[in-house]
Amino acid sequence: MPEPLLKAEGIVKVYPDGTVALRGVDFDIRPGEIQGLLGENGAGKTTLTKIISGLLPPTLGRILLGGEPVRLRSPKEALARGIGMVHQHFALVDDFTVLENIALGTGRPADRALRASVAELMERTGLRVPLDAPVENLAVGERQRVEILKVLSRAVRILILDEPTSVLTPVETDELFGFLRRLKGEGVGIVFITHKLREVLEITDRVTVLRRGEVVGEVLTRETSAEELARMMVGAELRPRGRRPVELLTDIPRERREAVRTGVEPVLVVEDLRVPAEGGGEAVKGISFELYPGEILGIAGVEGNGQTELVEAICGLRGGRGSARLRGREILGLPPLELYRLGLAHIPEDRWKYGLILSFTVAENSILGRQRSPRFLGPLTVLRWGEVFAHARELIARFSIQAPGLEAPAKSLSGGNQQKLIVGRELSKEPDVVIAAQPTRGLDIGAAEYIRDLLLGLRDEGKAILLVSADLDEVLELSDRVAFMYEGTFTAVTTPAELDRERAGLYMGGMRG
Repeated sequence: MPEPLLKAEGIVKVYPDGTVALRGVDFDIRPGEIQGLLGENGAGKTTLTKIISGLLPPTLGRILLGGEPVRLRSPKEALARGIGMVHQHFALVDDFTVLENIALGTGRPADRALRASVAELMERTGLRVPLDAPVENLAVGERQRVEILKVLSRAVRILILDEPTSVLTPVETDELFGFLRRLKGEGVGIVFITHKLREVLEITDRVTVLRRGEVVGEVLTRETSAEELARMMVGAELRPRGRRPVELLTDIPRERREAVRTGVEPVLVVEDLRVPAEGGGEAVKGISFELYPGEILGIAGVEGNGQTELVEAICGLRGGRGSARLRGREILGLPPLELYRLGLAHIPEDRWKYGLILSFTVAENSILGRQRSPRFLGPLTVLRWGEVFAHARELIARFSIQAPGLEAPAKSLSGGNQQKLIVGRELSKEPDVVIAAQPTRGLDIGAAEYIRDLLLGLRDEGKAILLVSADLDEVLELSDRVAFMYEGTFTAVTTPAELDRERAGLYMGGMRG
């Protein structure tokens, strides 16, 4: 075996609030190897990679580069030593253009030479973004591509990728994997963090699994299976309710699909919806569809093709033209609070921006959008804190939310538990229609399965669900019907039973069916 490019020995991390994130972790990154790093939310993956990339100091333990102990005091110092990380949550300057963001910290101007090198990098990786567009005008998926390009432009020897394929089509994922294999052939050591077990088995050479701050397993990819990795991650066998995890469903009975709509009025009708784009033009270009009770309609596609604008227009966060009727009432242009009262719930794609107020407590976040209801608001607009805490305890128990306490800030929860809090709050409103945008993004396999089972349970109770996800497997796994979105329009509306991965990828890439 070649000598590791980097070794982490006995890494312990205790945060100021007493949280023990890592408990004596040993980890190494070898040249010419792609290593998968798996673990539930809160297992310590992010903390470990932040220490390796210079964002955090360890409480105990040491980092060795080329066999020599080093102290990485900042990401800039780590980059100077050839260590780069693409984070799940973006670190971009919204007012700057894509090219200016890539130039930041390099000491190079955003000139023609840099433009040419970045254009060549985009061609090699298949990760294309408009270089002159301000980052604030980009969709979530496009911003993630900027982060990947920003790090790859530094010619790093160690590359850490946190959920890099969450916003890519199958074709783009294959292109990225091809590029990573070329980097591997050049001796680069790559750490690949993902919750998609199929990707781990396809791209990695070795897999390290963390649970509760400790390494619980390290296996060669060719000698393991998805089932074994899932068991190591969660400490138990996962038993999805009547579903095939991460594979296409081909057995949704035709009778059920037809029964959903036979003699039943649609609960949500969207006609010729047009939504303006931030930079001019239209992000949504005349989309029409119907959503029925007891149905999950999935919208698949690469982010940045109008999905965000579509959801925000329906949910009252953005203006639009056309029509959207909820049980016959026009809702386009109504504020979110009124939509909640009419029976629409929204699980937003950006849980930090629209789902939570991170500095507020768990209890306070549990009633957002319902804070004016008679249960919680007393005389003189004073909150009934006893009812607020009782409601928060109900959500924690019902949705298995792991929280330090009702008065702990929402930012102290892991990503999975933050998402459970949002989902629990929205479902507590007893909605008729649920708009779920990227509901499992960034969640570990256990939390993702939990959220998916909740959505299936709601469908079986007769709720109507519009599911928007960049995870093609997730859309095909859960949906009764699937619409593919490209450049603001639907290229096809079909059923999972009538699809294979190649055709789905073509629809996501613009081919019309």
